[in-house]
Amino acid sequence: MSDLEAPLRPKRKKVWVDYFVKFRWIIVIFVVLPISFTIYFLTYLGDVNSERKSFKQRQKEHDENVKKVVNRLKQRNPSKDGLVCTARKPYIAVGMRNVDYKRARHFEVDLSAFRNVLDIDKERMIAKVEPLVNMGQISRVTVPMNLSLAVVAELDDLTVGGLINGYGIEGSSHLYGLFSDTVVAYEIVLADGRVVRATKDNEYADLFYAIPWSQGTLGLLVSAEVKLIPIKEYMKLTYKPVVGNIKELAQAYLDSFAPRDLDQDNPEKVPDFVETMIYTPNEAVCMTGRYASKEEAKMKGNVINSQGWWFKQWFYQHAQEALKKGEFVEYIPTREYYHRHTRCLYWEGKLILPFGDQWWFRWTLGWLMPPKVSLLKATQGEAIRNYYHEMHVIQDMLVPLYKVGDALEWAHREMEVYPIWLCPHRLYKLPMKTMVYPEPGFELERRQGDTEYAQMYTDVGIYYAPGPVLRGEVFDGSEAVRRMENWLIENHGFQPQYAVSELNEKNFWRMFDASLYEQCRKKYGAVGTFMSVYYKCKKGRKTEKEVQEAEQAHLETAYAEAD
Repeated sequence: MSDLEAPLRPKRKKVWVDYFVKFRWIIVIFVVLPISFTIYFLTYLGDVNSERKSFKQRQKEHDENVKKVVNRLKQRNPSKDGLVCTARKPYIAVGMRNVDYKRARHFEVDLSAFRNVLDIDKERMIAKVEPLVNMGQISRVTVPMNLSLAVVAELDDLTVGGLINGYGIEGSSHLYGLFSDTVVAYEIVLADGRVVRATKDNEYADLFYAIPWSQGTLGLLVSAEVKLIPIKEYMKLTYKPVVGNIKELAQAYLDSFAPRDLDQDNPEKVPDFVETMIYTPNEAVCMTGRYASKEEAKMKGNVINSQGWWFKQWFYQHAQEALKKGEFVEYIPTREYYHRHTRCLYWEGKLILPFGDQWWFRWTLGWLMPPKVSLLKATQGEAIRNYYHEMHVIQDMLVPLYKVGDALEWAHREMEVYPIWLCPHRLYKLPMKTMVYPEPGFELERRQGDTEYAQMYTDVGIYYAPGPVLRGEVFDGSEAVRRMENWLIENHGFQPQYAVSELNEKNFWRMFDASLYEQCRKKYGAVGTFMSVYYKCKKGRKTEKEVQEAEQAHLETAYAEAD
């Protein structure tokens, strides 16, 4: 058997859940899509109403809401009440990991009012936003000003708070890092009710560096100041097809944005946006984008693609056309480019609605897309939820750039999921060792994509039903994820915490570094008030007793040391 051959698997006997999943599109069309559209529309009206208010008025409302949070925290009796938890329902989060910890007893704090853009400071090039502001909302405000967040995650519903406390990446992350790397200040309500502003050079610098990836377990985020960059009206996008073996596809991806002469900071050699989609083990399309003015885009002979219209071909399928017609260039309005994967949820929409990509559906009902992920989760039930955990993969492997080829070969052997999304990001060498950190000594290796101050990583996005499942074969999703996590630990990789994880506590802290996080948990009184990040991410239901026992262990001992 060659390295790329998947192991032979026996056929799997179908059960009733298979048929329910197959015809779930009926519920999606007649229930989920209409409700989703209504929620989107009402939310939009609320955002428009907020935007009519002055920044001064929004800030005043913000301060009043912060006082409510502080007062609520002070009402908590540590000996009687549960751990502090936001009041959002367990299914609301966009990620596939159902937040089961909320099923245990907890002390709720309502943050639902924190969804306003508080200020756009053009002089400092900073946007001050509340944690529930989402990417669609902020881009609608900033893009008409020819401004943008440095990193705009592709899906509209992703929130600032989720991207900071969890994981956020975009096609510009090879320049600016992850979303949290673009934040210059956090406003945090600590366990004792203190409101602090943490920056990288003030007295709360340790808290500033500990917040990313902490999942809200150090305090309650109530606002953030995020870096803005100047932009232009269009994205000039080049689609380049690549044919070859997996290693050749990986090298073409590297070459699309990482100069072989290591001149990584040269804007003449490095594009503004990077993305590669691998469609088969032998075919990929590398996309590179550069901002372009309206005047350039409308020059004679240039092709403008208004990708945001509901009837347009889904973006990943549009890009795939390059495999047939060869390399081509087009101009996409900038905001439509930012959210190019929203309508079809990358390619997950094909599983949710098997005919959703057909021209007749796009023209007649495409305007209802996308379904809200929270509604999909709310209507799936326990049996379907477990089915997706076993028969469906939504995972991201964050790996050093030079190991992308190895990661792709591993993913093919173990999961056989296509398309695969590749997106690079810088992992900075910081003054403090955070939960995720570059390989020690990476700057001495001088590898393609790296600089002295940051190692280049790549998100290998694996989202779809595995090949064995599509062929009706036996597939153990939990075991596949467990092997993936072990591979990541062995290769200094990381797994974003939005995904379903099989890690035990020992291996969790082999993957992530606990030192700064644990120090801040104790220093700022989070232990005994907020659940630990591992336990918050742990798969499965949490009872009140389990929560109490886990927190008591943290009060008595430090985290288990990694071997």
